[in-house]
Amino acid sequence: MRIFHLITHFDLGGAERVAANIAMSKTPDMEYHIVEIMRGKSLYTNKFITEMKQAGVVCHRSLMPDVNFHFVFQRIAAILFPLRMLYIMLRWHPDVIHVHTETPDMCIYAFSRIFPCLLRHTRIVRTIHNTRLWSGLPSIASLIEPYYIRHNANIGISDSVCQSYKQRFGADAPIIHNGVSVIKQQIYPRLVHSKLNILFAGRFEPQKGIPVLCDVICALANDPRYHFHIAGDGSMMPMVEERLGGLANTSILKPIFGLSSFMSSFDYLFMPSEFEGLSMLSMEASMNRLPVIANRCPGLSDTLPEDWPLMVDNNSLNAYLHLFRDILPTADHNALADKAATFAEQNFSIRKMQEEYEKVYKGMSK
Repeated sequence: MRIFHLITHFDLGGAERVAANIAMSKTPDMEYHIVEIMRGKSLYTNKFITEMKQAGVVCHRSLMPDVNFHFVFQRIAAILFPLRMLYIMLRWHPDVIHVHTETPDMCIYAFSRIFPCLLRHTRIVRTIHNTRLWSGLPSIASLIEPYYIRHNANIGISDSVCQSYKQRFGADAPIIHNGVSVIKQQIYPRLVHSKLNILFAGRFEPQKGIPVLCDVICALANDPRYHFHIAGDGSMMPMVEERLGGLANTSILKPIFGLSSFMSSFDYLFMPSEFEGLSMLSMEASMNRLPVIANRCPGLSDTLPEDWPLMVDNNSLNAYLHLFRDILPTADHNALADKAATFAEQNFSIRKMQEEYEKVYKGMSK
């Protein structure tokens, strides 16, 4: 069976990681390919391609530049993609096409409109990675979502994702949780010794709770117990640099490639996200014994035990400051790491995810 995963680009991202983890399955008689819609260009791109090739996954590069400008280039990519997909269909004859995130969603929808007959014998699978789809693009949503609902293609990654989807589009979707694994750990070289090292890693976008992140760090500017490592990039970089750039308790970093192999170096991961799909970062942290300080939001709360003591409601600044000032300095870190790791191991194994998707590929409904 030949399975093609369509992702936005070969780059660092939760959906890309999910596609890669599925494609690295060693199930006999399963041939995996990964296609990027827009050409990845980060330092992580070559690492991603090397990892896939070493696992026997065929990578298909794109010539379309990866430019973020009001979703314009993504729409152009969707318009041009059918010709590229036509070659793939005629050359490879995929049994399954599995799409991840909105740009690939648009591309397969466009292809189905232009060449509908070519998909008659191909199973379409679509993973919903987020609780908020097509943000600011309701007209596109009204075109594309009926297509995936009609083809029974949707699979959600968490209860929160499926509930949000049903509320908005009126359709149920089965759940397959994302899978993560224990990674061999190494020492992160920029730790600040004699302090608790707190990691934030993610896109500098409103979804990730950047204003709250800045508020917390600024409020703790004179607390000598902590050092914050803020790794990422995005449209809110100017805010991050303006508010945190001059603080002695903060290091602002570019995205840390191979982050999962450094997680045990840090003391806590700070995630003040407003919403998530099912946070791969949180699951990887727990699996590798890094306790998470989290906002109780859809897609993030699903990744941690229900009684997790480092969860706050509504991104409350006072609740975060209470944790940092009164709880974390005397918390039993090993007990928290054990609790998180046990929960992750029981709920989010990679092999379980691979097997459940492969049942779907074979037409065995969830």
